[in-house]
Amino acid sequence: MNKTSEVRYLHLFITIAIGAILWFIPTPAGLDQQAWHLFSIFVATIIGLIIKPLPMGSVAIMGLTAVVLTNTLEIEEALSGFQNKTIWLIVIAFFISRGFIKTGLGARVAYLFVYLFGKKTLGLSYSLIASDLMLSPAMPSNTARAGGIIMPIIRSLSEAYGSRVGDGTERKIGAFLVKSSFQGDMITSAMFLTAMAANPLAVQLASDITGVEITWTGWMLAAIVPGLISLFIIPLVIYKLYPPEVKETPKAPTMAKEKLKEMGSLKREEWFMISVFIILLVLWIGGTTFGIDATVAAFIGLVILLLTQVLSWSDIKKEEGAWDTLVWFSVLVMMASYLNSLGMIPWFSDLMQGAVQGLGWTYTLVILAVVYFYSHYFFASNTAHVSAMYAAFLSVIVAAGAPPVLSALVLGFFSNLFGCTTHYGSGPAPAFFGAGYVTQQKWWSLGFLISIIHIVVWLGIGGIWWKIIGLW
Repeated sequence: MNKTSEVRYLHLFITIAIGAILWFIPTPAGLDQQAWHLFSIFVATIIGLIIKPLPMGSVAIMGLTAVVLTNTLEIEEALSGFQNKTIWLIVIAFFISRGFIKTGLGARVAYLFVYLFGKKTLGLSYSLIASDLMLSPAMPSNTARAGGIIMPIIRSLSEAYGSRVGDGTERKIGAFLVKSSFQGDMITSAMFLTAMAANPLAVQLASDITGVEITWTGWMLAAIVPGLISLFIIPLVIYKLYPPEVKETPKAPTMAKEKLKEMGSLKREEWFMISVFIILLVLWIGGTTFGIDATVAAFIGLVILLLTQVLSWSDIKKEEGAWDTLVWFSVLVMMASYLNSLGMIPWFSDLMQGAVQGLGWTYTLVILAVVYFYSHYFFASNTAHVSAMYAAFLSVIVAAGAPPVLSALVLGFFSNLFGCTTHYGSGPAPAFFGAGYVTQQKWWSLGFLISIIHIVVWLGIGGIWWKIIGLW
C-alpha cells in the first residue's frame, strides 16, 4: 500500500540550499561568525516553515540538529528552549482548550449566544463572534476555536437557510457568516496573550530584546478597547459591502434551542470546566499578588481537570497540536534568543537605525508597523512571520526611541490582525476559505479593506487609549 510521503524533496533542497549559501557568505563586518552561522540556520528553518518540505515539528528538529552538528551551539544551549516557561504556558493552554471541545461546553456557549442574539443575520454574526471572544482567553489554538467549534455551527445554520456551496446559494447567508466570523477570530486572537499560539513567542522575543515583561493583564488591558471597537465595526462593514440575501433568521434561535435541549442541563464535566476557566482568569489577572506565575496557574488548571477526570492522560497524549507546538516553539525561541545574545539583532538594529534616523520614534513606529503588517502577504503562517521579522522590527523601533512596551504590543497585535488579508495567512483561514462560500477575489478585496480599518482603529483609537493607560 502506497503511503503519501511527508517529505517534499524539491522544497527540502531549496531550504537546505538557502541555508548553505548564507553559511558560506563571508561574515558581515562587525558581526561574530557564530552569530552569522546561527542566522543562516535560522533563515533556513524559517524558509522551511514557509514552504513546508516537512511538517513544522520536523523542520524545527532539523534546525536544532544542524545547530549542534555544526558546533554553532552546544547541545545544552540548543535544548534550552524546552525549559522556557512561556512555551509551557501555551502548551498547557492547548490541553485545557481540549476540555472545551470534549465536554461540549464550547459548542454550548456558541449555541447560547445564537439563541439569545440570533434573530437577525447581523445579530447572528455578532453572537458567533461573541462566542469566540468568550472562549479565546483559554483557547490558544484559534484554528481549533474557530474551525473546531464555530465553523460547524456556521455550516449547520447556513444549510438550515438553504445556503450551500456550489448551487449559487452561497450569498444567502453562508458567505457573510464565514467571512465575518473569520475576521472576528483574527481580532479575538489579538486581544489575549493566550488566544493565539504565537503571542507568547512575541512576548518572549520582546523580553529577550528589550528586557520588558508583558503580563497577561497588560496585554489584555492594552487590547480591550481597540479590540472591542474592531469587533463592532468589522461585521457592520462586511454586512454593508458583502450583504447576505437573508436578513432575518428566526429559525436560528429555534435551532439553537433544540441543540441546547439535546445537550441537556450542564454536565458535571462542564461545571468543572467552567470552574477551571474562572480560576485561570483570576490567577492570570491577579496571580502575581499571590506569587503564582501565569504558567504555574496553567499547571493548576490542568491538574484540576485531570483529577476531576474532565481530561484523561490519554487525552493529553493525543493532543498533537500541543506537542507539535512544544517542539517548533522551543526551537524558534532558542534560536531567536541566541541571535540576540550573540549580537545579530543589535547589529541589525544599528544597521537599520540609519535608515530611519531623523524621522522620530512616532513615524518610525507607524511606518515599520505598517510594513510589518503588509509583509504578511509573503507568509503562510503567523508563527513563521513572527519568528522571522518580529525581533528585527522591534529592535529598530525601540532604537529609534519608541517606548519598548508600546512597540512590542503594537507588533504583537498586528501579528494577529495581519491574518485578515489572505486565505492562507493564518491557521483558521484554510478552514474557512476551504468551505467554499467566499471567492478568493472577494476574500482578498475585503481583507485589504479590513486591514486598513484595523490599522486606523488600532493605531488611532488604540493610540489614544494607550496614552490614557500610560504606555507612552
